Amino acid sequence: MDFELWLTLAITSLLISISPGAGAVNTMSNGLQYGVRKTLPGILGLQLGYGVQIAVVGAGLGALLASSSFAFSIIKWLGVGYLLWLGYKKWTQPPVSLEAATTGRESSRKQFWMAVLVNLTNAKATIFLVALFPQFISQDAATGWLQYVVMGVTLIIADVVVMVGYASLAYRLSRFMKNAKFQLFQNRIFGSMFVGIAALMASYRA
Repeated sequence: MDFELWLTLAITSLLISISPGAGAVNTMSNGLQYGVRKTLPGILGLQLGYGVQIAVVGAGLGALLASSSFAFSIIKWLGVGYLLWLGYKKWTQPPVSLEAATTGRESSRKQFWMAVLVNLTNAKATIFLVALFPQFISQDAATGWLQYVVMGVTLIIADVVVMVGYASLAYRLSRFMKNAKFQLFQNRIFGSMFVGIAALMASYRA
């Protein structure tokens, strides 16, 4: 994977993590209650669940690439379409409530395993990875599994950085993070960015 393509992947990985989803809501909710340090078990749990999803999707797409480059190309273009659809959904997404998830306190172990389940059972994350991976995979067999390792590590590191940032912001700026107008503005910004990423992916190596 050349540097230009990896940089696009890194930016996309940050965008994926910054755009609020189940994992981000989980982290912000914990951050509102516990602060950054005591939210770390939940963040690590999210990464375990995310890592399992990445491994499963990577193995499946690797097998598909080996058997049919045409089918892989079809998935690639369906992925571009999905990114466009996700941009539209993010643009029109209503604010999420953090209040309901901030009642009660959980042990570090319970936080960890609840967070694992958040990402393991997140079907949207699976679909997103299926849409995302083909945009960055080279059909050069010599690079093989190394491409998936680079992508997986990049996705997880980006997610850890963003989740720590979310926990910190939620704890320090709780009133701001709960503001519906801010959330709507954020959703529209990231919706537009998803559309831009889709356009970039469609034009890459055209």
